[in-house]
This record gives sequence, structure tokens and C-alpha cells, in this order.
Amino acid sequence: MTNDPTKQRVAFFGLGLMGGGMARRLLGAGYPLTVYNRTVDKAQALAKEGARVARLPRDAAADADVVVSMVADDTASRGVWLGGDGALASVRPNTVLVECSTLTTEWIRELSSAAQAKGCELLDAPVTGSKPHAAAGQLRFLVGGSASALERVRPILDAMGNEVVHVGPVGSGALLKLINNFMCGVQAASLAQALTLAERAKLDVETTAQVLMNGAPGSPLVKGLTPRMLEREYTPNFHLSLMAKDLSYSLKEGDRCGVTLSTARAALGEFERAIAQGREDDDFSAVVEAVRAGM
Repeated sequence: MTNDPTKQRVAFFGLGLMGGGMARRLLGAGYPLTVYNRTVDKAQALAKEGARVARLPRDAAADADVVVSMVADDTASRGVWLGGDGALASVRPNTVLVECSTLTTEWIRELSSAAQAKGCELLDAPVTGSKPHAAAGQLRFLVGGSASALERVRPILDAMGNEVVHVGPVGSGALLKLINNFMCGVQAASLAQALTLAERAKLDVETTAQVLMNGAPGSPLVKGLTPRMLEREYTPNFHLSLMAKDLSYSLKEGDRCGVTLSTARAALGEFERAIAQGREDDDFSAVVEAVRAGM
């Protein structure tokens, strides 16, 4: 793939299930791309396609116009941005920082302050969608931050997704993403319980699945997870451990705002049982196995 020297130079951190597809979309759109991943071997395929591989986040960010991060959690995000090896150690003033990871609003606000101290602006821009959506450029970005910074990076987001929603000031995107994911986690746990109940009651499970998918409960998530749960096919599109993390983060946000997210807490219990079974790296649809084992 050929880089277009007229386009903004992008540094990209995190090449997991989502980040790998997102970075590849940027390469396909001709952006000069430098990538960093904690496990270097995940970057090799992108290197063959034209990306430069950096040894440290600070090396990747040094000459970037835009820095994008897509990592697992608050701890990983701190690791790529802060400290002597982090991106903020070398980033140039007026660089736009785009944090696409699903994180707490507390950390986003802290990171925004650190960015401002460097003369940079942060957008929190988490995404909805999973591995196939990232590969196909069909992500939805939920963006918190200034409209002016968003317009500067909109072509980059458009290369990775098909919708950009400006939610409000910094932290708004992160909060809406946690609300979105806590509802997804609750639906997944409820679906797991419903299917297991049908199995134990010896209902026709295929008929049950069709009623659930095509009736009022049939959200896109229910339609996507039901076949996987029935077929016990858990190749990850979204890791189960990350859904547990998102549920725990949403509970913190609920506490901060004085809202009791009782359904999120119940769903987290099911996901924690699945993790105890060793299913943290499976797709989050594998939560059904915790229910099957526990009922």
C-alpha cells in the first residue's frame, strides 16, 4: 500500500482484535502510519503492508499529526500515554490525540489535562462494533471533545468507520460507550439465562431461538449472539474479559452519578463466573457456559 504524503501522519497504538483492523483501514486509505503494540509480532503483518513499527509509544508519536489509541483498559492507556516512554513525552504541540479505547471518564479527564499541558487536544472517541466491523470500516465513533478538533481528524475517523457522532465535551463519548456496553452485557447475560432455561425445560431450542430473535427481544445483539451460544462457537469478536471490564467501569460511573445499575451488577456476576472457568479470551457470548454450568 502506498502512503499519501499529503495526508496527516498517524501514530496508532494497540493492534488487537479491533486495533488491527482499524490500522489496516488507515493504511488502505493511504495514511502514513506508524504503529506500536506491546507485543511486537502483532505489528509484523502491518509492517509488510507499509506501516512503520515503533519500539516505544514516544517513538511513534514524535512526528505524528494525529495519535490514535485502541487498547484494553485504563492501565494500558496510561502505559501508552504517560511516563518517559509514553506518547506525551514526545508529542508535538497542536497534535490531536484520539483515544478510542473503552475507559473510565475519570481517566479521560486526567488524560485531557495532561494533553492540554503539552499544547495538544484530546478527543475520547470509543467505538461501537466488533472485529468484523473494524475490518470492514463500519465502526460508529462516539466522540467527546471540541468540534474543531473533531473536524481536523474526521477524515481519519471516516477511513475507519461509517458514522461519527459528536456526543459533547471531553468524557461524553467514554460515558456513552460504557452505557452502551453495559446494556450489551446485560442483554448477553439475559440471553444466556433464557436459552439455558429453554434447554433445561426441554423446549425446542431452535423454535425458542427463532421466537427470541424475531420477536420483541430480537435486538441486533440477540440476533448475533444466539447462533453462537447454540453452536458453542466462541472464536472472539469481542473478548469476554473486556465485557467484564466494561461492566465494572459502568458500575463505577453509576456510583459516581448516584444511579444503581443493578442489572449491570448481576450481569457482571455471570461474566466473572465465566472468567473463573477460564473463558476470558473467548468471545463474550461464552458467558452462556457459566450459566449452563451454574443452573
